[in-house]
Parts: sequence; structure tokens; C-alpha cells
Amino acid sequence: MAELILHHYATSPFSEKVRLIMGYKKLTWKSVIVPSIMPKPDYVALTGGYRRVPVLQIGADIYCDTALICDVLEHLTPLPSLYPEPGKGLSRVVAQWADSSLFWAAMAHNLSGKGAADVFAKAPPEAAKAFGEDRKAMSSNMVRLRPGDATSAYKSYLRRLSDMLDDTDYLLGGYPTVADFACYHPLWFTRKRTPSMADILQLTPAVVDWLDRMAGIGHGTMETFDEAQAFEVARASLPHTLLSDSTFQDDHGIPLGSHVTVTAETFGPEPTDGELIAATRTHYTLRRTGERFGTVHVHFPRVGYVLRKVES
Repeated sequence: MAELILHHYATSPFSEKVRLIMGYKKLTWKSVIVPSIMPKPDYVALTGGYRRVPVLQIGADIYCDTALICDVLEHLTPLPSLYPEPGKGLSRVVAQWADSSLFWAAMAHNLSGKGAADVFAKAPPEAAKAFGEDRKAMSSNMVRLRPGDATSAYKSYLRRLSDMLDDTDYLLGGYPTVADFACYHPLWFTRKRTPSMADILQLTPAVVDWLDRMAGIGHGTMETFDEAQAFEVARASLPHTLLSDSTFQDDHGIPLGSHVTVTAETFGPEPTDGELIAATRTHYTLRRTGERFGTVHVHFPRVGYVLRKVES
């Protein structure tokens, strides 16, 4: 089994999604804690500009975005599956909705009213201000929901999840799929990080019971690690992708070997630059070299990311 290094921080909802999947697949992993806001000099150096959390490092391969991380973990440990037949397409569609529409409605609700006070209760006033400015910069390409609109949408989404749980323990059947893990993490934040805003969950008791079942999965076996150790692992390794598709799919007229950037469509506008060495039906891969970490391959999913050629 390859050594799994998760770069994350404790209160990150998307990191909780991956941590719970580690538990579901009974994996052992190394935990590297990174800052929740900029500056993140080591983290950004390793990724080439990408600053969203988490990323999964395996040797000299850096996997960005939880949708792609899920595919990697599925390849490493196929059972129990995140994408069981016959509904694997449906599970991906629900997960994509959860990571976007559900997530942003939940977080706009969570951080309104007393929720922000919950998050920063033990922090100095300047911490809350710095966090707000950091997230404002990350969401410069987005239209953010107002609190009242977000709460209305969140209530509707919770009712829809409750309907999915009428006759089953998990959203799409008798066992968790990627849809469950994607829907869980914004609700986890409501429950654990913003308890003043968590009464909204009580409107759907079936969802509360499902949250309890999901939380019981746990996080697998975690070992502490640090960024310096992670850099050393990268420097001592050769890139070797665990993504199964390799056929070049040219949708942009950009040949392999080009100097390119990859940027998130919405949240987190910072580009990652490097040499394009893979553009398949599911992902992009950039080669990057640095003195501290050697040569790494940084991987992104196609969906949700924009590829551009850097004109010299």
C-alpha cells in the first residue's frame, strides 16, 4: 500500500469528507496540518499555486480536489466501493451537487448570525477578520447566497435528503457511496462547528440519524507528519500516477508538453502552472520541479477546472 499523506486542517469540511472515506476504507494515513488561510508558503510551493484544502500526496504525486482524491482512494482500495454498481453514475451526480449547491447553501447558513461567533469563539477579533478577507478573495468569481436565501435553500435540501432516507440507511441504498460522504461534510460543519445554527437539522430527524451512522465510520488510522517530511518524501520519490486512464483527449488544441495553467472555475482563483503531461477524459496532470521537493506531478479533475496555455 502506498503511503498516503493528507494535507488538511481540522475544521475543513472537504477534509472531513476525505478523512471519513479513509475510515470507510480502513486506511492508515499521515496527517500534515496546513494553515486555514494564506499565507501557505510550503503548501503552495508543493502544489504550484493551488491553495484549496485538502490535497492527497502519494510519493511525488499531488492529487487536488476531493472528487479526484476519491478516485485515487477507490483505485488503491476498491472495496468497500464508493461507486457501487448499478448506480455509480447517480452517486457521482449527487456528490457533485452536494459539493457545490448543498455546500454553499449550508456554509452561508452556518456562518450567518451566531455561527461565525461559534467558529471564532476562542480566537482574537483579528482572526475572524483575516478569515473573512481570505475567503472573500477566494470567492471573487462567485455569487454568494445571502443568509436568508441560503437558509431557505438549506431547509429544502435537507428535506430532499430526508426523502432519500425514507426506506434505507444511506442515501442511495443499504451502504454508503460517494454521495453520502459528499453530503455529510457540510452538515458535519453545521453540527460540530456552528452549533448555534444546528437547530435546522432537527427539522429532518431521518437526516440526524444518518449523520450519526456516518460519524460512526471514523477516520481510519492517522499518524502525525509535517510539511518538511512530506517534502522529503516527494524528493525521494518518482512520480507514478494512480489514475487509470491515460489516453490524450484534446479538447483545447493544447499539445502535451505545453506550458499551461489550471485554475478552478469558481472558488479559489489562484492558477497552478506547469508542463502539461496528461489531459485525459477525467483529469489533467502538470509536471513541476522545485529545489525543495524535486519533480512532482500535480493532478486535477477536468470537471470544475479551466486549462489555459501560457503564451510566451
